[in-house]
Amino acid sequence: MIREDVRNIAIIAHVDHGKTTLVDELLKQSGVFRENQAVAERVMDSNDLERERGITILSKNTAVFYKNTKINIIDTPGHADFGGEVERVLKMVNGVILVVDAFEGAMPQTKFVLRKALELNLPVIVCINKIDRPEARPNEVIDEVLELFIDLEASDEQLDCPFVYASAKSGYAVLDPNDKPVNMVPLFETILNYIPAPQGDENGPTQMLISTIDYNEYVGRIGVGKVDRGTISVNQEAVLVNHHDPDKKQRVKISKLYEFDGLNKVEVSSATIGSIVAISGIADLRIGDTICATDAPEAIPFQKISEPTISMNFVVNNSPLAGLEGKYVTSRHLRDRLFRELNTDVSLRVEDTEDTDTFKVSGRGELHLSILIETMRREGYEFAVSKAEVIYKTDERNKRLEPMELAYIDVPEEFSGNVIQKLSLRKGELQGMSIGQGGYTRLEFSIPSRGLIGYRGEFMTDTKGNGIMNTVFDGYGPYKGDLQYRSQGSLIAFESGESVAYGLFNAQDRGTLFIGPGEKVYSGMVIGQSAKPEDIELNVCKTKHLTNTRASGSDEALKLTPPKILSLEQALEFIDTDELLEVTPKSLRIRKKILDPTLRKRAGFKNKNQ
Repeated sequence: MIREDVRNIAIIAHVDHGKTTLVDELLKQSGVFRENQAVAERVMDSNDLERERGITILSKNTAVFYKNTKINIIDTPGHADFGGEVERVLKMVNGVILVVDAFEGAMPQTKFVLRKALELNLPVIVCINKIDRPEARPNEVIDEVLELFIDLEASDEQLDCPFVYASAKSGYAVLDPNDKPVNMVPLFETILNYIPAPQGDENGPTQMLISTIDYNEYVGRIGVGKVDRGTISVNQEAVLVNHHDPDKKQRVKISKLYEFDGLNKVEVSSATIGSIVAISGIADLRIGDTICATDAPEAIPFQKISEPTISMNFVVNNSPLAGLEGKYVTSRHLRDRLFRELNTDVSLRVEDTEDTDTFKVSGRGELHLSILIETMRREGYEFAVSKAEVIYKTDERNKRLEPMELAYIDVPEEFSGNVIQKLSLRKGELQGMSIGQGGYTRLEFSIPSRGLIGYRGEFMTDTKGNGIMNTVFDGYGPYKGDLQYRSQGSLIAFESGESVAYGLFNAQDRGTLFIGPGEKVYSGMVIGQSAKPEDIELNVCKTKHLTNTRASGSDEALKLTPPKILSLEQALEFIDTDELLEVTPKSLRIRKKILDPTLRKRAGFKNKNQ
């Protein structure tokens, strides 16, 4: 059976090429919203962090109707750290729309997501977006995309793909850049004509692969997937099996079934092949599980999700200011929340350690873990995190291997020498250099993942905010040798109390301060960056001694340099291996792992002599 009334597509692209805005327009022009309905921009980016950062973190399902055909659309993330999301949702679709910026052209992440689609033999519609940009160069971008297809060894059928030119922001698509722009109809028509309809045996035994997990406080886990064979119905008895876990055979009952309609989930009593549905009521549902008829338990093969490459420790906050600002502060709170994240984040790993107050959390990159930290912080959690460290492996000869990245960097020509010098110190190897668009130089580096930890902030400073850096994971390679993360030490508070202008005025000559007057500090807390390589202890709570001729009010004449307030990402980049970042809903404080100065010095001597 071929279901001509359904099309299943995923929208894939490099970060910030306009996927989510394109989905907005498809929703608007298919009549999902009322004529007078106020609709937020990037309506699919539904959580606060996605809106603030302008990136998609979680893949989202929606559906539109065009000419009596239901088009199920999945909006996927473009950032490398969330590649795990892209890998698995492609199992639900019969084709993809590859969105490429008409100015930037094919970027590293374009290559990553396209490779995944071609490996699954999915037909591709190429959408050249933002063609109304003044500097748009659609013809050159088409050549770049075709070169990319050839590099990725696409088949002849895949190479013969349709090109659509669009401005998602202005709400139109055309098949030729010279056509008069009207609306999105050319894109809708291309989807119907080029993306194959799902097909399968509607009378066979039920078979459905779970590709995404959603979580809801009220109904628990919600599994999303495509019905591959047969029909699935409410109250049906079924069995759960898994391709990577042959022993799993769990009997379950389908209690609720939903299909997507616009931005809503609509309850249905049954669904047949090609339908993308959500199922609730199965407690132990996992990504990669296949829901089968009880008399035909056949697992659908499922690609293993890429392993994490970076880890950090999440620790119960034990600083002198612990528990003052957070709602959830205990080890049980922290453990429950981290393990709950595994319900929806398939690329994350959480492990208990020998210390009951410390949990090892591993993910796909610094951004991946910082999103988790920021989310927990907003939920009222208080904890501390260590510096991110890469996860090493060993080969068959017991040689140490480390994760490698390909870094693509676009910088104005005058900054390229500085960037090359800095990345070489971080064990990066320059693979290629070319003159790009608008006077920019494109540098291609092969660099260990740990060489990029803490580099982004420095990169933005070195390029005066004009540099663009994109990275993509490039497998494991031989260990490149030891690396120094930071050339400057920390300024450390010597005693507990409240910072005062007089103490800060004397301290600011020693480096860059992170705090202003009137802030609570404690012994061992990092209050700034030293101008020298070594750590310096300072007393910022020290007030001026009063005499008969000097009043305390004369402090007002002291000129303080405004402190450098670090964002979460900057703080995570700044901390060194012997430091922790204390995270609360209200504050971010950097501290030494060992607060006592004598014990800290002793530990330092011991490490040097080892």
